[in-house]
Amino acid sequence: MPILELLDYTGVAVFAATGALSASRKQLDIIGFVFLAAATGIGGGTFRDVILGATPVFWVVNPTYLLVCVAVALIVFVLSHRIESRYRLLLWLDAMGLSAYCVMGAAKGLAATGSPTVAITTGVLTASFGGILRDLLANEPSVLLRPEVYVTAALAGAAGFTAAMAAGAPLWAASAIGIGTAFVVRGGALRFGWRFPVYKPRPGRHPDDVM
Repeated sequence: MPILELLDYTGVAVFAATGALSASRKQLDIIGFVFLAAATGIGGGTFRDVILGATPVFWVVNPTYLLVCVAVALIVFVLSHRIESRYRLLLWLDAMGLSAYCVMGAAKGLAATGSPTVAITTGVLTASFGGILRDLLANEPSVLLRPEVYVTAALAGAAGFTAAMAAGAPLWAASAIGIGTAFVVRGGALRFGWRFPVYKPRPGRHPDDVM
């Protein structure tokens, strides 16, 4: 199986698992599991393909991706009760999916346009949108609102892959660099709480002081 296809299936499967785990936390039925798994698994890739004008989108061309989401949902439905800390597992699986999908998205953007800027952007969007959609549908705290870095990890991974490709690295090496970079950044954020300084509002001036 080609590297990019493997990354695509990996990203879909891992993100689908995070969607199904969110369904387990909400105690949904099997249809809810399948819906959240599919929405999370194919959400980012669908957004990417629409932006790039690659229609029909990837899961319409190859419905196997949908079957992967269904299979993952069924597995999680049966086994999720054995997992004590589902939210912690969800976050680490999300980190794995983000790492694979930021490289896949960057590769597709680079192949479609040849632009490093577009490649990095599609990498970030592909890796982030599925998790955002999952949290929105499951009414979970959004990954974007968590204090530690998230989108930055996808940005670093996509940029690492794109830079390696521009330097003439083989596809497998560039993919390894991108995935490794994204996972180290996101994993470090989960493990050590890495974060950027946040905006601190300042008290405004009194209307009488405005000239």
